[in-house]
Amino acid sequence: MRILVVNWQDRTNPQAGGAEVHLHELFGRLAARGHEVHLLASRYPGAPAEAEVDGVRVHRVGSRYGFAWAGRSAFGALARALAPDVVVEDVNKIPLYLPLLWAGPFVLLVPHLFGTTVFREARWPLAVAVWAAELPMAAVYRRAAVQAISGSTRDDLVARGFRAEAIRVIRPGVDAAHYRPDATVVREPAPSFLYLGRLRRYKQVDTAIRAVARLRRGGGPEAQLWIAGVGPDRPRLERIARATGAAEAVRFLGLVPEERKLELYRRAWAVVYPSLKEGWGITNVEAAACGTPAVASDNSALRETVRNGETGLLVPTGDVEALAVALGRLARDGALRERLCRGARAFAETFSWERAADQTVTDLDAVVGARPRG
Repeated sequence: MRILVVNWQDRTNPQAGGAEVHLHELFGRLAARGHEVHLLASRYPGAPAEAEVDGVRVHRVGSRYGFAWAGRSAFGALARALAPDVVVEDVNKIPLYLPLLWAGPFVLLVPHLFGTTVFREARWPLAVAVWAAELPMAAVYRRAAVQAISGSTRDDLVARGFRAEAIRVIRPGVDAAHYRPDATVVREPAPSFLYLGRLRRYKQVDTAIRAVARLRRGGGPEAQLWIAGVGPDRPRLERIARATGAAEAVRFLGLVPEERKLELYRRAWAVVYPSLKEGWGITNVEAAACGTPAVASDNSALRETVRNGETGLLVPTGDVEALAVALGRLARDGALRERLCRGARAFAETFSWERAADQTVTDLDAVVGARPRG
């Protein structure tokens, strides 16, 4: 097949996150199997207009904030030039409504939609625009085959008016041979917790900072929090760390390379994922594959990436006290921690990118052979 994928960013973009990892893990595997895969994405400073990433031919246009317009304009010309067998629109940010420009076989891939969560992230004019852009999706994509990455995203789409029978859930995988425990890397001596991801308001990293501060103030262990990632919320988070008296306990590591990420997963006592809403939670699963449990918000697909009491702990969203208690439990109870570490690795081994790629190509074959579901 010749496949044209459209996504806001490619994996090499400094702003890339779990959605881009997911895209390249899947479509890089399809490219390795002999499929011709093209990706239309935004440009970023220093990036060439054309590149090959993971066997995928990347075409970059516009900019991070101009891609909604530049991407739609470039899509028509690229689709005419390539004549793809199928188009896949991976919605990461706002929908481009490509069915209005493409009448051929089409798949809508949805990690998650913002909904009202965007009002926690952006100023109201932009938040209103993003929220409003999602409202007509069920009507515009009514003939599309839909792939959701979690049961949570599927349920959200159905609540928005998508037909349940048009949606297939294809959960992400994890490379359990790459992300694995390493006996030569020992846990940090003091209780150390890791947040790894983009620094945006809706991720609620401030909840983790406040929880660590409360744990330390309450006579608990001298816990520390490592924050790995970049994003516009960092200055605010640094101010919160100072204001709560946790500045010495919180380390901002910035963007970390893959080997450093592996080391952090293996040294941390647990990863922390306090987000308001997620379509998945790839950090939780990667950490689990390294034998490291997660403490996450009890919402959305985070419930699908953490089994409470088996692979980690779930806490009420935004509840600083509950998060501090959970971190304290892990810091004090070695038997609990060891049990969760074993459970986390066993859980991660149930996920496979190869299986996800198999399911994806089967679905694409069906769309190409029978036209989009309608």
